[in-house]
Amino acid sequence: MNKQRDLIWLAIIILVVGGAAWVVFSDSYPVQRGLDLQGGLQVLLEADVPADQAIPRDELDTARQIVDQRVNALGVTEPLVQIEGDRRILVELPGIEDPNQAISLIQETALLEFIDTGTQSLPAGTCVRTSLNNGPSRCELPPGAPIDTPIANPAPTYETVMTGAELKLAQSERNQANQYYVSFTLKPEETQFFADYTRQNQGRFLTIVFDKQVISSPRISAIISGGSGTITGNFTLEEAQKLALQLRFGSLPIPLRIESTRLVGATLGEQSVNASIRAGIAGVIMVLLFMIGYYRLPGVLAAIALLIYALLNFAVFEGLPVTLTLPAITGFLLSLGMAVDANVLVFERMKEELARGRKVSESVHSGFQRAWTSIRDSNIATMVICIILWSFGRSFGASAVQGFAITLAIGVAISMFTAVLITRTFVNLVIGGTSDWMAQHRWLLGA
Repeated sequence: MNKQRDLIWLAIIILVVGGAAWVVFSDSYPVQRGLDLQGGLQVLLEADVPADQAIPRDELDTARQIVDQRVNALGVTEPLVQIEGDRRILVELPGIEDPNQAISLIQETALLEFIDTGTQSLPAGTCVRTSLNNGPSRCELPPGAPIDTPIANPAPTYETVMTGAELKLAQSERNQANQYYVSFTLKPEETQFFADYTRQNQGRFLTIVFDKQVISSPRISAIISGGSGTITGNFTLEEAQKLALQLRFGSLPIPLRIESTRLVGATLGEQSVNASIRAGIAGVIMVLLFMIGYYRLPGVLAAIALLIYALLNFAVFEGLPVTLTLPAITGFLLSLGMAVDANVLVFERMKEELARGRKVSESVHSGFQRAWTSIRDSNIATMVICIILWSFGRSFGASAVQGFAITLAIGVAISMFTAVLITRTFVNLVIGGTSDWMAQHRWLLGA
């Protein structure tokens, strides 16, 4: 029964390894490299206000979040958007292909508008032109075209009723029927205007547009006289939270100007990267030789499992994808050491059982069973640290910390699979299946 189970696991392992090899060696999943490995564009933004005017920290952080949302729309992998000092925001875009498009996107002020579309409801994602700044929007232009490119057959222009600057608050909520909606509150000076407008336009659509792109198109169904209203629809929690975020952060709280821009080469040149790769390969070979020399046959099986471990890691990195920066690579190498450590724990337990005179098959079973709790506890502790580091990096814009935490967490999760399942399957089939012969050749077990 146990051998049949091991054969089933062996078949699963072969399928997983085959799939991972296809991902790694296929051109469909290229490796994503960070700014330090491939270079890119660096933009320094500064608050466009008098030098003696203090800028509240929360307004600067809100501006950072908006800029971060905008650069993510470029599809850049792992952009860095962080606050520098008390009035600057640094933006790093690895591997950017069109610097002019990126600069135009960052430089423009985020604009949230409420437009009157009459009896027509516009689907989310529709590109529109509005009476407020009715120039061409990015979504109406061909990819890579300058922002002032003339538009053939332009869309009709809609009347702007108000902008996001008139909003005081917006948040997602849930009613008693477990339906999500977005509530909003206007600034006091806009309350009477909006009450008059909603009274005169019952049944018409007041479409919400963010940077000339429709994000919601609700119908006016009641007079909003108190300055507070709701936007209802078949929202999921994520959709309601996203809409509330766009309403709150639709307009930059402070104007920003581009202080400087520069195209940067890889911080680590090609020669340094190649040297790092050679050093990493040399380190892995030394670890494998140690495992084989000290643990003999189990070390050979563990070496095969570690090579599979590396293959699975790179398959996940390319499949997600994960942006490889120097800190991210460091996280992977650290997890490789933890994978080796798991095998060491198992094999030392096996040697202890053999020294007590137990049979080979019993020693193999006991080695994995006794080492499991130590492997589990240490990996859980590491995963908790990864979550803390990832949360820190997400909260403070430290993408390097996030990259380290992500690759370390992925490596730890895969190391549990390789150490507990792959190595155990190999050891059970090769050593456990020949226990009588192996008992006469214990030197092969390093005992």
